[in-house]
Amino acid sequence: MPHRPSRRTALTALLAAAAVPLAGCGGDGEPRADRPETSGDSKAPATVEVPEAEFRSLEREFDARLGVFAVDTADGRELAYHADERFAYCSTCKAFLAAAVLDKGGVGGLDREVAVRRADVEGWSPVTEKNIGSRMTLRALCDAAVRHSDNGAANALFHELDGPRGLQRALRAIGDETTRCDRYEVELSEARPGDERDTSTPRALARSLRQYALGDVLDAEGRGLLTDWLVRNTTGDKLIRAGAPDGWRIGDKTGNGSYGTRNDIALAWPPGGGEPVVLAVMSRRAGGGPDAEHDDALIARAAAAVFRALGSGA
Repeated sequence: MPHRPSRRTALTALLAAAAVPLAGCGGDGEPRADRPETSGDSKAPATVEVPEAEFRSLEREFDARLGVFAVDTADGRELAYHADERFAYCSTCKAFLAAAVLDKGGVGGLDREVAVRRADVEGWSPVTEKNIGSRMTLRALCDAAVRHSDNGAANALFHELDGPRGLQRALRAIGDETTRCDRYEVELSEARPGDERDTSTPRALARSLRQYALGDVLDAEGRGLLTDWLVRNTTGDKLIRAGAPDGWRIGDKTGNGSYGTRNDIALAWPPGGGEPVVLAVMSRRAGGGPDAEHDDALIARAAAAVFRALGSGA
């Protein structure tokens, strides 16, 4: 773990050098306590001054509701804005599907092949649509779900866990008592306002991502594989990655749905290594119907505000 002064100084310098505004652009259960949270937060974490004015300004500019949670795992400082408000999680759940399958069978179990069923290939399925009627390894399905946000792959992984409630049980087992899993793709991305099905909060998603990617839920090989999929994700270039300072390494999983829903959850490592920041940025349009469009710039600029706030204490 690096010395905090140099870490914060480096972050502040990077952000000062990169403080150019991002241009706006259009966008593309059953509780269980057998495996409690292992983050070690036995006392109240230190908090970061939240840039509320900036977040509120973004909400007005993009006609959106924004939810943010971040934790610097190097020192435990947290930042929260509407962090306990529910949003539809949409395709961010694919990171947890892959992690839960890893937890269930280990890395060795990923070589098992399963059938790709036509009924599972719904909507955006760039990998599985080419393999309908054939078989794919769980490894390939995890790769497709996380890196390409493939819906058919996600549904196949749901089956490995005995459906959406299986994913919810897996999340309960790591201490997530918030996230609710009800439906398969593509219905889980319906995101109808007031419907708590297939929803979570920024705080819960960030903590679950931390548990799987950085905690002891998975072994070192499993954590490494999950991290590799996240870092090589192909769908997140305009989101948290776009708001991160130069030189930071990002591993993320995106999600989008109806009613202008747009989300990104990520791990962010500073230049030269060190402990990552874990963050979740979730949003939905404040007005409009199911066909309302999202704007990726909202997520990018909210992420940039998070990084600035985390660096301001140097």
